[in-house]
Amino acid sequence: MHHSDHVGGLRELVARFVTPERRYLKLGGGLLGKSGPERALFARKLGEAAGEITPEELAVLLDEGGWRERKTAAWLIAVAGRSEFRERLGELLLASEGPYAGQAYCVALTTFATPGDASLLVTYLDRYLPRADLTYDQPRALGALLHLDNRLGTGYAARFLTPGGLWQQWTKLPPETANQEAEGLRAFIGQLHCAVQESAQHCATAPLSR
Repeated sequence: MHHSDHVGGLRELVARFVTPERRYLKLGGGLLGKSGPERALFARKLGEAAGEITPEELAVLLDEGGWRERKTAAWLIAVAGRSEFRERLGELLLASEGPYAGQAYCVALTTFATPGDASLLVTYLDRYLPRADLTYDQPRALGALLHLDNRLGTGYAARFLTPGGLWQQWTKLPPETANQEAEGLRAFIGQLHCAVQESAQHCATAPLSR
């Protein structure tokens, strides 16, 4: 396959899955502002797209795309429950090559909901919470880990939240405020997870129980 063919492939995938109705911009917090019919229609279209896109096409978006492609691919992976992408999303999260997509990787990992997903988030937090100079996806990753702890009945996040621990050092907030922030982040990721579940009802390939 010539390189030019591949770029065409990426362009076609972007036109089909990433840019319709500026989908890539609405995935995430923007989705939570929608309600009623508008949200239901968005969820249906996202679910149908997640059922339609193939694993090979998702890999092209992740490997050759920028943040828009990667963010959209991660949401489509989450909706379709394609946990075979777990390690790849973990690598992309850890690499932190660019902005805007990290939250989507965190949401996908919470959707797969296994201890393996939790350990990828722990690895990320261990690397980036000590870096008070870097504002990456530490809040999203902590919120995702707390959400997973809730679902799995585990306590992976506890050591980050101890008074004087890494989360407090990173936020530079007093302990109580830092913990309130963490709880708000857990709730936010939980709302995004609900949006994934709404879309999954319209995805032909999604696992039924999540």
